[in-house]
Amino acid sequence: MKPLKIGITGVRGVVGEAFTPELICAFAQAFGTYLDGGRILVCRDTRPSGPMVQAAVCAGLLAAGCAVIDLDICPTPTMQLALKWLGGDGGVAITAGHNPAHWNALKFVRADGLYLNSTQAEELLDIYHQGEFLKTTWNKIKTRIDRVEVIEHHIAILRAAFDVEAIRSRRLTVAVDCCNGASALLIPRWLEELGCEVLALNDDPSAPFPHSPEPKPETMAQLRALVKAGRADIGFAHDADGERLGLVTEFGEPLSEELTLPIAAQIRWEQRSGTIVTNISTGSTIDQLAARYGATVVRTPVGQSYISEAIIEHQAILGGEGSGGIAVTEVHPTHDSAAAIGVILEQLARADVKISTLATQLPRLTMVKYNIEVEPNRLYSLLQNFRFMVEREKLDHDLTDGIKVTLPEGWVHARASNTESIIRLIVEAKDPKGAQDLLNWARDRIRK
Repeated sequence: MKPLKIGITGVRGVVGEAFTPELICAFAQAFGTYLDGGRILVCRDTRPSGPMVQAAVCAGLLAAGCAVIDLDICPTPTMQLALKWLGGDGGVAITAGHNPAHWNALKFVRADGLYLNSTQAEELLDIYHQGEFLKTTWNKIKTRIDRVEVIEHHIAILRAAFDVEAIRSRRLTVAVDCCNGASALLIPRWLEELGCEVLALNDDPSAPFPHSPEPKPETMAQLRALVKAGRADIGFAHDADGERLGLVTEFGEPLSEELTLPIAAQIRWEQRSGTIVTNISTGSTIDQLAARYGATVVRTPVGQSYISEAIIEHQAILGGEGSGGIAVTEVHPTHDSAAAIGVILEQLARADVKISTLATQLPRLTMVKYNIEVEPNRLYSLLQNFRFMVEREKLDHDLTDGIKVTLPEGWVHARASNTESIIRLIVEAKDPKGAQDLLNWARDRIRK
């Protein structure tokens, strides 16, 4: 099996297997055709395959008559914010986000800085599969690729969105693990702007990932040690392209990635009322918090484009997912770990509170996440069979995205991953035993 995923989130795969220069160039040319040429921003994370993929993307865009603006290594949200500033018609982020280093991906962005929605993604896929691309003539191909530095522009937007002086007055000590990803070029500079003493590790974009670039407790051993050794007020863990954020308390306790959104939501609801958007897979802590504050939660299918569009539709005050991705509306309705840092540090400074205190104020439930690797040709048939079983047993279920089953002891969500050939199982219950029982229940039915 040669892993390749094509869908609403773009195209991703294992480099040197299914994710080839030919495929990359064709997708880039399809995107250039979809935008009818135009001015396209291109950025990448720090994977070893980045320069190869970038070259193929630029070739495809130039062949379609596009003007290419090269942002080189920079976080994806930095590129998304730069689109309006630079007058771009669209953007391509070369990053597989939280996936391991042998994966890479293309993520396609509109002129407003948001990912393509499901309808737009289908239109792009139709162009790609038809293979009828714009082909500019030899004398009209753009003869240069401009390179622009955009990190400072991102910091300027962040600076305007938060109470920088309040944060500076606290002189917080902050530990950060950039995973040698694109955030290494942004986050230390942003924290210094906030007057923090910065304890940075894995902040070399030329070095390999020191661990999986998924900011969750299993990958936070180094950060935990740094927080304790440096007596930091908080620790921040990042993915490869600056979208997801993981947290470590001042005691060196790693928090589940599921708690990043509830902590940010609690902060926002303390400040003002309003709607918060999340997806159907995110835990119920957010709903219990909403009940506490008399607020509203809107749930969407899984995928950042759904979150962004719902934020705009419902004029939400915050959005995000249980992966650690947070969209701060004062900055942009897309996931941005730098903006999430601003929300949290502003609260630590203004309320003179510890991150551990914010965490202990949350309702606590037990969530278990489990992945079932499946051959691509069997993935949807297994999910369909699971759905039929649920319907035969007349269980309460939701088909917004995959199958989410609500039971007296908790809930189970089974869905096809947007990024890998796996079935993602998420279960939540009041305690660890209940969660494990639910997981066993779901696995048994899916395997049948």
